[in-house]
Amino acid sequence: MLAYLIRRLFAVVIMVLIVLFATFTIFFMLPKWAGQDVAVLFAGKATSPEALDGIRIKLGLNDPLLVQFWDFVRGIPLGRDYTNGGDITHCPAPCFGYSFRTEAPVWDTLKADAPITGALALGACVLWLLGGVATGVTSALKRGTFWDRAAMTTALGGVSLPVFFTGMVAMGIFVHTLGWVHIADSLSTDDSIGTWLQTLILPWIVLAFLNAAMYARLTRATMLEILGEDYIRTARAKGLGESAVITRHALRSAMTPILTVFGLDLGVLLGGAVLTESTFNLPGLGLEAVQAISNKDLPLILGVTLFAALAIAVANLVVDLLYAVIDPRVRLG
Repeated sequence: MLAYLIRRLFAVVIMVLIVLFATFTIFFMLPKWAGQDVAVLFAGKATSPEALDGIRIKLGLNDPLLVQFWDFVRGIPLGRDYTNGGDITHCPAPCFGYSFRTEAPVWDTLKADAPITGALALGACVLWLLGGVATGVTSALKRGTFWDRAAMTTALGGVSLPVFFTGMVAMGIFVHTLGWVHIADSLSTDDSIGTWLQTLILPWIVLAFLNAAMYARLTRATMLEILGEDYIRTARAKGLGESAVITRHALRSAMTPILTVFGLDLGVLLGGAVLTESTFNLPGLGLEAVQAISNKDLPLILGVTLFAALAIAVANLVVDLLYAVIDPRVRLG
C-alpha cells in the first residue's frame, strides 16, 4: 500500500508539472507569438518604452522559456526576487507571481477565494452524493414502478437543465418572490456561520440537484447490472437478509464507478465552479478566473489553473485509495 501511495504521489507531481508547463507556455508565449507584449499587458499601452524595458527585465520576460519556467516553479516553494538593478521586489513563498491588474500577490487572492469555493463544493457534493445514490438505489429496487419512472424523469430534467438557468429560476422564486433566502453581497472568513449558510444554501441545492440527477441514473444502471450477478443470487440463497445483500454486497460494488465520477466532479468544483459562482455572484475561484480572463491577468489565470489541476489530482488520489476500502476485490488485485 505504501509503495502504491508513493507511485500515485509521484504521478500527481508529474501531472501537475506537465499541466503547469503547458499553461505557462500558453499564457506567456502565445501572446508573444501573436505579436502581443506581455509587458504591455502588465503596464498598459500608455507606458513609455524605457519603462516597458524595465518591466521585461524585472519579470524575466527576455529570458528563454525554460529559464522563465524554472524561475516560476522554483519560486513556488522558495519564493522569488523580481530584480531590475536596485529595484528589488521579494515575493514570499509560495510565490505565484503578482496580479497584472491589482499588483497583489496571486497567492493572497487564491487564499481569499478558496474557502468560498471549497465550502460550495463540499456542501453540494455531500447533498448530491447522498441524494443521488439513495434515489438510484431505490429506483433500481423498484424498477418499473411509478417511483422509478418519476425519479428518472426528474433526473433527466436535472441533467438537461444548465446551472445558470436553474440558478436564476431558484433565485427568482426563493430570493426575490418568497424572500426565504438571503444571499450576501460578499463572503469572508470573518462572517458568521449563519451568513455563510444563508448565502450558500441555495447554490448547494441547485448544484446538488443537477449533479444528483446524473448520479441517480448512474447508480440505478449500475445496481441493476449488479443485482443480476451470480454472487448476489448466492447471497440470497444462503438466507442473507435483503438489506444486507443490498448494502454489503450490491451497493459496495456499485460505489466503484460512482466514486470515479465523484472524484472528477469534486476536483473540478474545488478548482472553481465557474457557472455557479457567476450565477450567484459568489467571490470564489471560478468567478475570479472569469474576471482574470476578461482582464487578461495572466499570473492569476495561471494560479487558478494550477490550483484546479492540483485539486483534481488530489481528489482522484483520495478516490483511488478509497477503492481498496469499499471493494475487497481491489485489495485482492
